Amino acid sequence: MAYALDNLPLDILIGPISRATEALTRLDERLARSPVRDGWVERSHFADAAAALWLEGELVHLEDLVLHDAHMNIRAPTHALTRAHGVLRARRQIFAQERDWALGRHGLRQLVGRGGVPATKGGRAGEGTFVPEGETGEPAESDPLANAFAAIDAVLERASRVLDGAAVAPTEKPAPPDRQTLVYDPDWDEDARLDEWRAVLADTRDLPVVLRAAIGLEAWTEIDVLQHGGWLGPLLVAALLRQEGLAAGHLASLHLGAKYIPRERRRARHRSDRLLAALDAIHEAALAGLKVHDRLILARERMERRLRSRRASSKLPDLVDLVLARPLVSTGIIQARLKVSKQGALNLIGELSLREMTGRGRYRAWGIL
Repeated sequence: MAYALDNLPLDILIGPISRATEALTRLDERLARSPVRDGWVERSHFADAAAALWLEGELVHLEDLVLHDAHMNIRAPTHALTRAHGVLRARRQIFAQERDWALGRHGLRQLVGRGGVPATKGGRAGEGTFVPEGETGEPAESDPLANAFAAIDAVLERASRVLDGAAVAPTEKPAPPDRQTLVYDPDWDEDARLDEWRAVLADTRDLPVVLRAAIGLEAWTEIDVLQHGGWLGPLLVAALLRQEGLAAGHLASLHLGAKYIPRERRRARHRSDRLLAALDAIHEAALAGLKVHDRLILARERMERRLRSRRASSKLPDLVDLVLARPLVSTGIIQARLKVSKQGALNLIGELSLREMTGRGRYRAWGIL
């Protein structure tokens, strides 16, 4: 059944739309001229990835995700940690591309993991047909003559069944080779559901951007697009906000915003209540981003006071840049980035008075937030 867009309760939505739009605009404008923008963006990726798993009932510690991303795990990664890192990589991939990449044909195929790469031979990149990717990372070449003979064989076989009086079975779409029926329901047509969700975005093109985002969030859950990877929906909606220019300088942390909304509101029976919850989640995401930005600015000013009267060869300015760019740092990360010994890293940490974030005696990590 198609997602219905009629009878939107605009009288009760207009206030939350205005608040969320104002907060998002203020955050994006502040980040555009901010000296800590890169550090803020990196923190938002980690925080939103952890929040995505939290919404699914999995607890992923931020320090574990940072160390896993730096290939410095202190234990074998859990399944939840691996999935959170997948969300982190997807956010980085979306943010690194052009604004319209994620919602385009090529971007969507990459993000939903169809296991193909674009064949650009004879056309522009992203507009060719998709072919399986081999072990070398190059598109597998297809033999036109073999494909023609295979099509002829299929027609002959079907004609033989018709002449024998057998019922003609409808043409079945083969399941992707990497999708096993033990994990994936073969009757679940993700492509059709994804097309329906994209049609919802197309039909709301004349509505305010924040309202389109709220409808996109609600429709993603209502249509239930993907069997696995429901976390991708908020990332695509965040890409929509970026594509439309409302959040041009960052990728909104909509998982983090939804974390502040009670589950009873996010899963309410009436659609109007769910839309209000989605709008409040967008607003909360922007407010959380503003608070993190303000704390980063204050921390930067505090640490820069300690750089006065330092010799030119001091590693302390490099450490300031490092702790501003990452939510957590360990001695191993500092050693690798600044080319210092373990004791040298500990001395630098002591000079900046960084806060130990893990509460452990070993495998510790420090941060400023």
